[in-house]
Amino acid sequence: MEKLQLWLLVLAGFSGAVTQTDLHGKVFVFPKASGTAHVILKPRLEQPLRNVTVCLRFGCDLTWAYSLFSYATKAKDNDFLLFKPKPGELSLYVGGELVTFKVPERTGTSAGWVHICACWESATGIAELWVNGSPLPRKGLKKGYSVGAQGVLVLGQEQDTPGGGFDVNQSFVGEITDVYMWDTLLSPDEVSLVMNNGVLPHLILDWTTLSYETKDYVVIKPSLLPVY
Repeated sequence: MEKLQLWLLVLAGFSGAVTQTDLHGKVFVFPKASGTAHVILKPRLEQPLRNVTVCLRFGCDLTWAYSLFSYATKAKDNDFLLFKPKPGELSLYVGGELVTFKVPERTGTSAGWVHICACWESATGIAELWVNGSPLPRKGLKKGYSVGAQGVLVLGQEQDTPGGGFDVNQSFVGEITDVYMWDTLLSPDEVSLVMNNGVLPHLILDWTTLSYETKDYVVIKPSLLPVY
C-alpha cells in the first residue's frame, strides 16, 4: 500500500493533477533549472491577512538568486515573498517592499536542511526571521498593510504576475518540505515546536493536508535526509 501511494504521488508530480494529501516525510524535488517547473499551493485564504507566518524546510547548493515562497495577487506580484538573492542573505517582501536579513549559512542544522520561519505583523510592521530555530535581528516594513486574499501561491519560481512571469535564472533547484502558513504570529516556543514537526492551530496552509498542483518537472519523493 505504501508503494502504491508513493507511485500515485510520483504520477501526480508529472501529470500536474490537483491533489490533496499528507506529505509528511516527503519532499518536492526540483531537479533542474527551469522557467516552467513549479508547484501551486492552495491555501485556505479568503480574507486579507494582518498577521502572517510562513515556515518551511529546504535543501540546495545554489549560488544564484532564487525564490522559496512566492505569493502574488493582482495588486502586488510580491505580496509575500521569501527570496534568497545570494548566499548569506534572505529577503522578505511584503506588499512589494523588502527587507534583507544576513543569514548564517549551514549553522545549527544537520544533513544540509535549513529550516526558516518568517513572521510579519501589520500593526507594527515588524518582521522576524528564524533560521534553524534561532532568531535574527528584527526589521520593519509595510506597517498597517494587509496581505491580499485570493492570490496565487507558488514554490520553485518567483512570480512577476500571478501564476507566471517566471525567470529560469531565478528558479529553485533542490528540495522543499514541511511548508506551513498561519494567520498568526508564532512565539519562540512555537517556532521550536514547528521546527520539530509539532502541530499548531490557525493553519491556512498545512503540509499534512496539502492541496497542491505540480507543473512540469517536479517530483515528489521520500526525504533522504533526517528532518528532526
